[in-house]
Amino acid sequence: MRQNLPPDWVPMLSRGRHRRPTKGACFMELASFLAGERWSDHPACTHPLLATLARTVNDQMSDGGRQRLLPLVPSVIGLTCEDREVDVRLALWCATSALPVVAEETQRVLAVGILAAERRLAEIEGRTDGVLTERSARALADVPLAAEWARRFSLGLTTSAAGFHETGAPSIVCCAVLGVADACVPDTEDRMLAMLAAGIEIVRVGAAREQRRAEVGEVTRALPRAAAGAHVRERVGAGA
Repeated sequence: MRQNLPPDWVPMLSRGRHRRPTKGACFMELASFLAGERWSDHPACTHPLLATLARTVNDQMSDGGRQRLLPLVPSVIGLTCEDREVDVRLALWCATSALPVVAEETQRVLAVGILAAERRLAEIEGRTDGVLTERSARALADVPLAAEWARRFSLGLTTSAAGFHETGAPSIVCCAVLGVADACVPDTEDRMLAMLAAGIEIVRVGAAREQRRAEVGEVTRALPRAAAGAHVRERVGAGA
């Protein structure tokens, strides 16, 4: 059928959502188009949090700068996984990347987000030591006032795992991108582009790790079956 053939016309990247390709496309709508999925800015072919990052970066770029995102679109097609650690590491990367240049109020918000993400990462890794990753520790050390405010604010604050993944991580990612877009630095678009490229790599690594775990699990499950089969053959041979 026609929808399974490669498209011979591609919509232009533009800001916001679009009802149809003839009106333009955001980053993720174009991904859905190229993947042959139903037209959507939330396609199934891409990791949900990465899609949030891509949509937000798309909308904060200038019309000219947005076209620099085009080479990245194919790399998000089929890039997804269920590893919850990916959400945490993607949120941490965005927050720590944005922290040095965003306004003071946004620094406070992102610092709180970093501490929340670090707590969630510790839960996933089964740690209770309270030690931050090196990148987070460096980022917070560079903004001591915001970091101290965030620590005081976070005292006694608890977030469920579901709450972090459903609302916390997306909020951190969006806050980071919006903060960079409004930052008083000359290279905001370069920073947003780099943030998206790094996010794609984080999900790629996570998906590969998930695939390796699945393969190891399959081998582990197959070993008892193989051993049982060998035992049966041995008994049959002995009886003969």
